[in-house]
Amino acid sequence: MERMFGRPIITQEQMRSRIRELGRQISADYAGKDLVLVGVLKGAYAFFADLARAIRIPVRIDFIVVTSYGTGAKTSGKVKLVTELTEQIKNKDVLLVEDIVDSGLTVQYLMKTLAKRKPNSIQVCTLLSKPDRRVVNVPVQYIGFKIPDQYVIGYGLDYQQKYRNLPYLAVLDQASEKDA
Repeated sequence: MERMFGRPIITQEQMRSRIRELGRQISADYAGKDLVLVGVLKGAYAFFADLARAIRIPVRIDFIVVTSYGTGAKTSGKVKLVTELTEQIKNKDVLLVEDIVDSGLTVQYLMKTLAKRKPNSIQVCTLLSKPDRRVVNVPVQYIGFKIPDQYVIGYGLDYQQKYRNLPYLAVLDQASEKDA
């Protein structure tokens, strides 16, 4: 049986509190608008579900699957669209919900791709932001937490498809990973 590990940097309660705040802010900002929440899978699934429940206005829900990491811990720099949206977003307001914005390449790619469908607006909400890793400057309107340049796991974020189920965010202890 594999053990859970990682040095927690953001607890479950800290995330709940911040997500409630984000939900209130998004609800106020989008009141009276036709909002489509677009979750970026797989990493944003836990954050997306909690955020959607914290938003107190009617929303449409959709998902998009992209990959940029492959099997390693470093981004490949190439973004690949795996699935398309099922909702029409023309003339609607889109809130792209990400797990983490580090290089900015995935967000930049998705914003360009979604803009071709002519929504009223596209904004970004991310649980985590790593500004020290930015390669391209992308606008992020809603940020849960800014974190240092460390590899984090848990709450949807993975290392080689594992540890998404941790109920908190932790720094990956790669020395322990080699022993697991």
